[in-house]
Amino acid sequence: MKLIVGLGNPGNEYKQTRHNAGFMFIDELASVYNIAVSKKRYKSFFGKGAINDIEVVLAKPQTYMNLSGESVVLMLKGFNLSADDLIIIHDDMDMDIGRLRIRDKGSHGGHRGIKSIIDAIGTDSFVRIKIGIGRPRAGMDSSDYVLSNFKKDELPILKEVKKMASDAILFLIKDDTVAAMNRFNK
Repeated sequence: MKLIVGLGNPGNEYKQTRHNAGFMFIDELASVYNIAVSKKRYKSFFGKGAINDIEVVLAKPQTYMNLSGESVVLMLKGFNLSADDLIIIHDDMDMDIGRLRIRDKGSHGGHRGIKSIIDAIGTDSFVRIKIGIGRPRAGMDSSDYVLSNFKKDELPILKEVKKMASDAILFLIKDDTVAAMNRFNK
């Protein structure tokens, strides 16, 4: 089983924000694979299903981004999984919109949701799909930027990135992280 967690903030006011790219991706996967992400437990909404005959849990933590680790550690324990079974999808300001990068370990890189997960589970060795959201314009606060909505002209680009990330998941659930990184880290 794989635990696939999209990071974001709960609440309608954050639904279309850059920081919720992870939630948007989980919604996309849920739609494609007909998995209802509606059960509430482990400080999260989640749903169980299958992707290419591999059992998965899709989850959207209902803690705020900076406390995502609370939810992730509860789910890992609740489903009797390890960090090796974890895939996190999150936004990344250091990449342009339209970019995607897969990592199998490493620091949080300033992302507070990832920092919370590393602190909670005690390791930085877990797979991440980073979705580029671009940098704020000069003079704009980073916090304001990540909590701003995507612009209308960015939505088609985001749709393409969600498709790429969906394709990457097929490699990652088969434990072929190296192949996924070689193919998608361009």
